[in-house]
Amino acid sequence: MLEKILLNSEETNTISAIYKILLESLPFKDPRRHWEEDLLINISEKEWKVAKQRIHSSSICAKHRIIQLKIIYRAHLSRLKLSKMFPAQDPTCERCNQAPTMVFAIEQINHDPSLLPNVTLGYRIYDNCVKLPVALKAASALIGGLDDTITDNTCKGTPPVLAIVGDPVSTHAIAISRILSLFRIPLVSYYASCSCLSNKREFPSFFRTIPSDAFQVKAMIRIIRHYGWTWVGGIATDDDYGQYAIRNFIEDFKNFGCISFIETIPTVNQKAQIIQIVNTIKQSTAKVIVIFSSIADVTALVKETVRQNITGRQWIASEGWSTSSVLASKENFGQFDGTIGIAIRKGNILGLKDFLLEIRPKYDASNNLVIQFWERLFGCKFENSSILINNVLCNETELISGTFTGYTDVSELRAAYNVYKAVYAIAHALHSLALCKNGQGPFGNSTCADIANVQPWQVRIIPNVFLHFQRERVAFDENGDALAIYDIVNWQRKEDGIVHIKTIGLFDAANVGNELSLNEVPESVCSKSCQPGSRKANRKGEPICCFDCIPCAEGEISNQTDSIECLKCLGDFWSNRGRSQCVLKEIEYLSYDDAMGITLSTVSAFGACLSLGVLAVFIYYRNTPVVKANNSELSFLLLVSLTFCFLCALCFIGQPSHLTCMLRHVVFGISFVLCISCILVKTIVVIMAFKSTLPGTNLMKWFGVAQQRGTVVFFTLIQSIICIIWLSTNPPGPLKNTKYQNGKIIFECNIGSVTGFSSVLGYIGLLACICFLSAFLARKLPDNFNEAKFITFSMLIFCAVWITFIPAYVSSPGKYTVAVEVFAILASSYGILFAIFAPKCYIILFKPEKNTKKALMGRKILSNIPKTHNIFNFTQNIHWLAFCVKCSILPIKFFFLCPVYLLF
Repeated sequence: MLEKILLNSEETNTISAIYKILLESLPFKDPRRHWEEDLLINISEKEWKVAKQRIHSSSICAKHRIIQLKIIYRAHLSRLKLSKMFPAQDPTCERCNQAPTMVFAIEQINHDPSLLPNVTLGYRIYDNCVKLPVALKAASALIGGLDDTITDNTCKGTPPVLAIVGDPVSTHAIAISRILSLFRIPLVSYYASCSCLSNKREFPSFFRTIPSDAFQVKAMIRIIRHYGWTWVGGIATDDDYGQYAIRNFIEDFKNFGCISFIETIPTVNQKAQIIQIVNTIKQSTAKVIVIFSSIADVTALVKETVRQNITGRQWIASEGWSTSSVLASKENFGQFDGTIGIAIRKGNILGLKDFLLEIRPKYDASNNLVIQFWERLFGCKFENSSILINNVLCNETELISGTFTGYTDVSELRAAYNVYKAVYAIAHALHSLALCKNGQGPFGNSTCADIANVQPWQVRIIPNVFLHFQRERVAFDENGDALAIYDIVNWQRKEDGIVHIKTIGLFDAANVGNELSLNEVPESVCSKSCQPGSRKANRKGEPICCFDCIPCAEGEISNQTDSIECLKCLGDFWSNRGRSQCVLKEIEYLSYDDAMGITLSTVSAFGACLSLGVLAVFIYYRNTPVVKANNSELSFLLLVSLTFCFLCALCFIGQPSHLTCMLRHVVFGISFVLCISCILVKTIVVIMAFKSTLPGTNLMKWFGVAQQRGTVVFFTLIQSIICIIWLSTNPPGPLKNTKYQNGKIIFECNIGSVTGFSSVLGYIGLLACICFLSAFLARKLPDNFNEAKFITFSMLIFCAVWITFIPAYVSSPGKYTVAVEVFAILASSYGILFAIFAPKCYIILFKPEKNTKKALMGRKILSNIPKTHNIFNFTQNIHWLAFCVKCSILPIKFFFLCPVYLLF
């Protein structure tokens, strides 16, 4: 019937006839009842009448020249569109801020003196309720002006309808455009992307700010070819948008790949058909599935896919649902993780958010949509409101800035940005008419349009290129389509579990040959790949693609992505910090380059120099009583042995080798035995010298110089024999020790034979104990002869050092073990040097008047030494011995156990 009327040129009152047919074709006769069911409210007859009057009086008329811009729009606030504004609603609101964006653009234009000066744009918003008959009714009303009511007395006549922005649905846009093309009224759509609308012969007055689906198909083909996918399935809705898109996709994809299946989503939800589509997906071996659909149509398919837990598919979404936060949810991510989508280019509109926050019911009391929005958002109601939420009254002072809803979210302006550009496209087309000069116009005889009486057919959107308020270039091609540019998005999950729609690339048709650019590889995994340095550990009860990444243990590496096990490094190697490769272990030993080695070597050299200095003093003053009384030959030999004791410490510093490992213990053992032998012989000489002064005794003839030398040689020879046996059976040698620190190689000297090492130390200890006891028991010496006291104190220090050395040596790791041994050598050597020779050097150098035979025989040698005529009393001896032990062992114990590193 509609085609008959449109094609019959003789039919009169065409518009009225069309309008009548549209009214009769509505699926319901009682719209009020359907509004009540949709909004869950009760509308009285009086309220319905008031609502109709407010709708009829919603036209805006200005006192200057006015052009009314009427828009068919998805402004209907049903439960589907209120969910983001009101969390209780389900599902979410996807496009709540598009109508306010249109109003914002018009307000900008009306306040811009450089665009349409002296012309004010008006607007009227119609709700299509996402139903074709309602959309056709609204279009017919706009054409005939049937609902216009002018309340401003200064306005005469009905303002002309010069352009319509809408409809977002391709099927609706096709039907409306067929009607509007009869009257050559421009229709600028912001979301109808069907490629069929590019046919200017069939739709001469249709324009859009969204690219044609032909470019969307090209973008999908480029993505599929980029990843080498050649076996895919296709799904499309049963409407013009889906069928034209899938047809173009099949034609392009057959050039390099094969189609596994093609399924159609019914526009009327039929559960049996949805289940059949899901079963086809399950049975197909194709892992990549392309879907051309809107959010509303694909929702049922998504829910069924999640219910049947179909995983392991790579979904490619069209711009109709790729950016839906309803579908990109935690509940759906297990089956739709890594979805790649084509999305409308996102834009930024400065000042829009502030404009959205300015909304108040009192600004436009006749706008029932604002009233409903306010009541739902804040859970209150206005007086005489039919929405029964609670008994709280709205006072219009509520702050919308304190809420975060889909209405105030301007971070993802895609469709709304297209609305913004559509309004500016119409404004610039009108502005070009206003700037036209006679004789240069685009119409017959180069005439211009009268801006005060412009006709819809005179509004030419193309080939119009303009800059909108954001200074971005907007252009249309010869078919009235916006230049093709898309965002490539990917569904990814953040650490907190929230699904994030991330832009990963761009498709720009203007870059011929390089249209597709991807910033990163889309993620389509249950778990991210395990990087080198870790291994995969499957999660119990979950698919094999779900796993945890466990870092490799120390000494183990994995040098490949997604390794299932870590490999151990070989003996001399260790894992680096990233556990990705084996590197040579750090070799550690007591070196001359580090602070500890420098300090010990300096102290050792100083001790050797000090011993040689004392030897020089004794040689120089060898004829003085003090030197003679202390057995000068033994003193010289003792000082030489002390020099070797100091120098042997240097063998312990530096990189161990076979030579140094043997030398350090041999030189150490022989030097200390020579030193202790000299002290022991000196003690024996002192005792025998005292005994030989008694009547009837002549012991010194049995222990003369030859015997003294022989004794020293004999004791030293025994140690030499022990060392020779040790070196010949199991000598010390360099060893790479990895037991104490896994990441380091402790380069040290292995003692070889434990028996040999113990014999060397035991023999030194035996001589030291005999020497100490001998000196201690010499308690009947004259009061002014103190050699035994000095020997006793030096042996106390020596024994204390080496007794404390044992636990410190065992507990010290790495190079500090060697440092403890060197410290013990130096401490005991300094103890002997100072205890025995410091008093004598003091007298020789600073008290020469006491370095006489008379002073030596008649007075005390040192004034600060207590009197000794009762020192060999047994009780006093015990107390004195205990005091000496305490005084000598405490400071040495402190240095060893706190620990030896305090030195450095």
